[in-house]
This record gives sequence, structure tokens and C-alpha cells, in this order.
Amino acid sequence: MTDPGRPSPGAIPAAARPAHHPEPEPAPPVAADPAPPTRRERAGLLFTLILGSLTALPALSMDMYLPALPEVAGALDTPAAGVQLTLTTCLLGLAVGQLLVGPMSDRFGRRRPLVIGMAGYVLASAACAVAPTVEALTAFRLVQGLTGAAGIVIARAVVRDLYDGLAMARFFSTLMLISGAAPVFAPVLGGQVLRFTDWRGVFLVLAGVGAVLMVVLLLKLPETLPPQRRHGGGVPQALRTMRGLFADRVFTGYLLTGSFGFAGLFAYVAASPFVMQEIYGASPQTFSLLFMTNSVGLVAVGQVNGRLLVGRVALDKVMGAGLGLVLIAAAGLLLMTSGVLGRVGLVPVASGLFALMSGMALILPNANSQALMRTPHAAGSASALLGTSQFLVGAVASPLVGVAGEDTAVPMAVVQLGALLVAAVSFLGLCRPWRTRD
Repeated sequence: MTDPGRPSPGAIPAAARPAHHPEPEPAPPVAADPAPPTRRERAGLLFTLILGSLTALPALSMDMYLPALPEVAGALDTPAAGVQLTLTTCLLGLAVGQLLVGPMSDRFGRRRPLVIGMAGYVLASAACAVAPTVEALTAFRLVQGLTGAAGIVIARAVVRDLYDGLAMARFFSTLMLISGAAPVFAPVLGGQVLRFTDWRGVFLVLAGVGAVLMVVLLLKLPETLPPQRRHGGGVPQALRTMRGLFADRVFTGYLLTGSFGFAGLFAYVAASPFVMQEIYGASPQTFSLLFMTNSVGLVAVGQVNGRLLVGRVALDKVMGAGLGLVLIAAAGLLLMTSGVLGRVGLVPVASGLFALMSGMALILPNANSQALMRTPHAAGSASALLGTSQFLVGAVASPLVGVAGEDTAVPMAVVQLGALLVAAVSFLGLCRPWRTRD
């Protein structure tokens, strides 16, 4: 017998699935919600790989480029700060682009905005490869982020179209297996590309990846949002929809929980190379091994969440346990880095970061699932708000880890603990999990 919470293999068959909300409070009347379809399509392996590739594209766009930063600075005769700005603009584009594409997908369906976005991504990546100046590269990276955002926001909306309840939480955990591997392998892949070409070749590879994805989308991705469930009205209607989503206290609670949890993860990504290598003496090879180990922990716990916990334990209980774990880890890191526990070495700090990263897998996919379960009427707009808030809060948190200079890891621990405390307060104060029924 097929597990009703898992996608069936092969082609995309259909399976009945009633709509489900996690709390008896009704979602706010954001827009007219047509009667839900009586049959909900399910995704096969190829479909899962497509959506996973779309969610991994932002990590590829950011991390494949990292090994080439010194070369870019020399080639374009610009200081390191100028090259770092190209990372910032790409991140900004990924954040803002989701706000634009999400509502468009609610109006025009999922396929058309996604294919247009991927075509723009291919052109922007090719333009980056031939950028003559750092100013041009910065502008093209902004466009690359804006267009690449279509993949991640529409992938989440497609999951909401196809799944509900526990099945959606399982699928998000499956996507984490694919998207979580991207930050591990992207810098390695970028380094290997640089063995055969220069930094411009990295962007040509990204353009090629985008082109392959676009062809696969055209051939294999069905439309998942039927015309009767689409919303018109343009930008004013999109703004009213988003305002209505924010009026839903529980949705906002899950959004803030996921966003500030993501900020803790971003603080780790931004600070860990400096903290582990410069302060605790790890070699580049040791740091790479530790970074990979933490990413494997994130992916592995995500699979435990999706395959063992979802359906057996209420999602809010899993999130509560995850928040407890990461808060303990962040508090321990603060005690270790501040010297309260005396001088500690690399192993205890790395263990704390491993626990923190692994616990994120119990928070992020379930927060997204619980938020999207309340928004079948506006999955694109809801997905856009979730993604944009996570990237923006993460972008604000990342620079804060270095405010005290290069001789201390305390700012990293403070930012992580502060962000995770806000996530926990949002979860308890707005989601009120003791009233939520899975």
C-alpha cells in the first residue's frame, strides 16, 4: 500500500486529498478562494529533482562564485569591498525578486513566470561572464538574483499546490536533501571550474545550468495552478493579499519563526570561515570538512524529520524541540566564545555549531509547511513573503557577526542567540502551539 504522505514514483498520478488547516481559527479572507479541486496531483522522482534544483539555484549562484572572488578583484582592478558588493546585490535581488514573482504566479499560473524567470537568469548569467567593469558585474548580479528568485518562490508554491498537511511537510524535508547539498558542493564545483577556466567561466557554467533547467521545465513541468484558482488585479491586489496574510497572526508567527531561524543559519555561514580558521586555528581543509559535516547534519536531520517524525509527532512539537535544541547550542556557543567556560578549543565550538545546524532542520521546513498550510488561496504570495523575509533578515544578520573585529567569535554567538530567541518568542506568542492541532 502506498503511504498517503509520500509522492508515488514515476509519472505524476492524482490522489484525493482534502484541504487541512492546523488550527481551528479560519485564515483571513485575503481573496476569494474557489472550491479546491477534488483531486490533488502528486510528484514523482523527476518532479522532485526539478523542484529541488530550483530551490538549490540561489546557493549555486552565491557559493560557486566564492572561490573566484580574489581573481575577480584583480581582473577588474577593484578592492575586495567592491567584489563583496556583487554578492550583496545578488542576495538583494533574490529577496526582492520573490516579492515580484510570487504574486505573478498566483495570477498567471506557475509555468509562465518560472520559464520567463529562468530565461532571464540565463541571459543575466551570460552577461556577468562578459562584464567589463565591476559596476556592470554588480548590475548584472542584481538581475541574476531578481530572475533566479523565480525558481525558489515558485517551487514552494508548487509544493503547496500539490500537497497539504503532513505530506507537504514531508516533501519540504525531501527538498532540503537536495537544496541542503548545494552549499556543500557549490564552492568545490566552483574551485574545479577555476582549474580549467577563469572566473568568467563560472558564470558560463551557471548560464548552462539555467538553460538545462529551462528546457526540462518546458518539457516536464505541468501547470499546477488551475485557472479557476488564479487571482487577477495586478499589483494593488497583490499588496492587499500580502496585507491580509500579515493579518493572520498564526501565519505571521510561522513567518517570523522561520525568518529568524534562518538568520541564525546565515550568521553561521558568514562567520564560520573566520571563526574556525582565524580564531580556532583550523586549516582550510579542516574547515571544509567541518562545513561539510554540519551540512550533512542539516540534511540528515531533515530526512529524520520528513520520514520518521512527520505524521507521528505534531509539527509544532517538532518545531518546539528544534527551537529548544538550537537555543541550548547558541547559549553554549556564547559561553564558550566569551570565555566564561575558560579557554576552549576547536572541537567544542565545532560541536556546538553542528548541534545548531542540525536543529535547524526541525524548524525551517516545518515553519514553511505550517505557514503555507494556511494559504491555499494565495500560495505564491505567501511563498514570496516567506522567502523574502528569510533572505532580508539573514542579510541583516550576516554583517553583524563581524562588528567587534577579527579577534573574537562573540558577535557570531550573540547574533545567533538573539535571532533564535526572537524566533522562539514569535513561535510561542503568535503561533500559540498549545492551541494548534496537527
